[in-house]
Amino acid sequence: MRSLYSSHPTWMHALPAWVKLAALSVCGTLLVLVERPVHLGIACIVVLLLFASLGRTAWLRVRMLVGIAIGCALIVGFHWFLGTTLLGVASALRLASAAVLALMLTLTTRFEDLLAVLETVMQPLQRFGVPTERIALGIGLMLRFAENFYVQWQRLDDAYRARAGHGGGLRLLAPLTIRTLQTAERVADALAARLGR
Repeated sequence: MRSLYSSHPTWMHALPAWVKLAALSVCGTLLVLVERPVHLGIACIVVLLLFASLGRTAWLRVRMLVGIAIGCALIVGFHWFLGTTLLGVASALRLASAAVLALMLTLTTRFEDLLAVLETVMQPLQRFGVPTERIALGIGLMLRFAENFYVQWQRLDDAYRARAGHGGGLRLLAPLTIRTLQTAERVADALAARLGR
């Protein structure tokens, strides 16, 4: 499976995976606790500046911000229709900040490092007979499939745009589903071979 991880070094690559995961957890919690749109707007600007500080790594994935912006616009539009515009703005800013922080984590952290942190965090559960390695692997695979889903969509959209001159839109759902299922089957076969099942 292809990953969104960028091998181009940035200041964030030097930070340990557990530090970045802890920072993401703290920031996500603070975003939930903050309610005023002004404060959330400031937080969103700070997050975007941090994203821009990644330089070339951020520029290569700047298209992902368009999808985040569209999602936020839909949230604001929905709340405007309901007459709760300020709540929609706050929700959109909160979502945008959290999504960009998660994107930064994905771009600068190897899958193996994330998996190691998850296994370490859940290690105390082994005393109760919980198969922590499999749970950590499952969570890691879920994160990797989310990355792979976007990468596959981007490749299909680029290929369609090169042929037709415009994006594929909903036409890409069928080939994207097929590719995702093929990837899942390959991963399942690899895991079966490795686990002896």
